[in-house]
Amino acid sequence: MAASLFESQLYSGAFHTAEVGRLFSDSAEVRAMLLVEGALAKAQGALGIIPEDSAAAIQRAVMEVAIDPGALRAETASNGVPVPALVSAFRQEMNAPEHAQYVHWGATSQDIMDTALMLRLRQVLSHVEKKLLEILKHLEKLATDHADLPMAARSFGLHAAPTSFGAVVASWGTPLLNLLNELADLRSSSLLVSLSGSVGTGNSFGTEAADLRAEFAKGLALTDPGCSWHTDRTPILKLLDWLHRGTLALGKIGQDCLGMTQSGIQEIKIHAHGASSTLPHKQNPVSPAILVALARHSSTLLAGLQTGALHQFQRDPAAWFLEWLTLPQVALTAANACETALKIGENIVPSQDNMRAHIEGQSDLIHAEALVFLLAETLTRPEAQARVKQMCSEAVASASSLQIVAQTHFPELDLSKAFDPRLNLGQAPQDARHFAQRIQDLATEHPQPTTR
Repeated sequence: MAASLFESQLYSGAFHTAEVGRLFSDSAEVRAMLLVEGALAKAQGALGIIPEDSAAAIQRAVMEVAIDPGALRAETASNGVPVPALVSAFRQEMNAPEHAQYVHWGATSQDIMDTALMLRLRQVLSHVEKKLLEILKHLEKLATDHADLPMAARSFGLHAAPTSFGAVVASWGTPLLNLLNELADLRSSSLLVSLSGSVGTGNSFGTEAADLRAEFAKGLALTDPGCSWHTDRTPILKLLDWLHRGTLALGKIGQDCLGMTQSGIQEIKIHAHGASSTLPHKQNPVSPAILVALARHSSTLLAGLQTGALHQFQRDPAAWFLEWLTLPQVALTAANACETALKIGENIVPSQDNMRAHIEGQSDLIHAEALVFLLAETLTRPEAQARVKQMCSEAVASASSLQIVAQTHFPELDLSKAFDPRLNLGQAPQDARHFAQRIQDLATEHPQPTTR
C-alpha cells in the first residue's frame, strides 16, 4: 500500500485530487514562500524599512529564481523548518549581496510559512468552490426532473412515509449551498497574513509594525489580522473545518447511494460502477463507497488538526508539526470527495419502477401516517392512531393491504386519498423546486471563484 493514496500511481485514479494535489507539493510550497518573501520586501521598501532598490531587486528575483526543494533537505532536517535554508539559497542565487541582505528582514519562519500556506489554501477554497458549483448543477437537474417522483422515506432503515426523490436530492445539496454562502465571510475572516517576528511582538519592525503588516496583506490580497496569531490556530481550524464539512456533506450522498443501490432496494443506478474480480453479475458502487470512506477519514484527520491547535508558549514545534502532518490530508480529502461526487452526479439515475414497488409493497403500511390524519378528521388523534395501529397488525397477519383492511373498518369513508403517494408528499416537491431555484439564482447571488 502506498504511503498516500492521493499520490499513488496505482490508486490515484480513484483518489484523484486534481490541481489541489499540486498545491501541496514541495515545489508549490517553496514557490509560495518565495512569493511571500517578495511581497514582504515590497511592503518594507514602500515604507522605507529597507531600500526601495533592494526591495525591487528581491521582487524581481523571486519571479526569476528557481530553488530545488531537494537542495534544502539536509538543512531543513537540522532546523525543523525550511525557511532558513530557503533564505540562504535564495540570497546566494540572487548573486547581489548588497540587496540580498534585506531578504527576510525582521520576519520569522512561521510568518513566511503560515502566509504561504494561506496563499495555497485560498486556491484550495476556489477549487472546491468551483467543483461544488458543478456538483450542484447536476443536483439541480435531478431535483427539478424528479420533484414529484414518490419514493419511500426511511427511518431507522425502515419504510416510514412517502417523500420524493427530488426532495432527497435537495437534502443532499442544501448543505453544499449553505457552505458556499459562508465563503465570503470565511475568506475575509480567515485568509490572513502572518507578520509578527520571532516571538509575536513584531519588535524587529519597530513602530511601523502595524503599517507594515497592513501593507504586506494588501500586496498579497489577504486580510490583516491586526495581531499575532502564531499560536492561535483558529483561522486554520475555520478554513479546514469548512473543507471538512463539505466532505461530510458529500459523504452523506455516498452513504445514501450505497443504501439505495444495495440488493433488495436498487432505487437508483449509477452508471460507471465497478466490476467484481470473480462475480460477473456484480456492479460495485465504488464511488459512493469512496465518498463514505473520505468523510470518515476527514473526521479522524480533523481531530488531529484540532489537537495540534493546542500550543505552548509563543511557539510550539510539536503542535505545529502535527498540523503539517494532518492539514494537507484534510484538503486533499475534500478535493477527492468533490471529484468523486461529481462523477456520481453525472451518472445517477432513479429506478422509478423499484421506487414504486417499495411504496406499493409491504401491505401499504407506508401510508399509515396519512391514514391516521385522514381518520383524525372524524376521530380524535389518539383514537385514530390506535385504530390504524390495530389495522396495520391485521394487514400483516392476513397478508392483505392496509387499504383493504381500513376500508372494511370504515366503509362509509373514502380513504383513497390516504393511499395516493402523490397526494401525501407534503412539502417535498416544493422543497425540491426551491432548492433548484436557489441554484439557478447562484449566478447573481454568488461571486465567481478566484484563484488570486
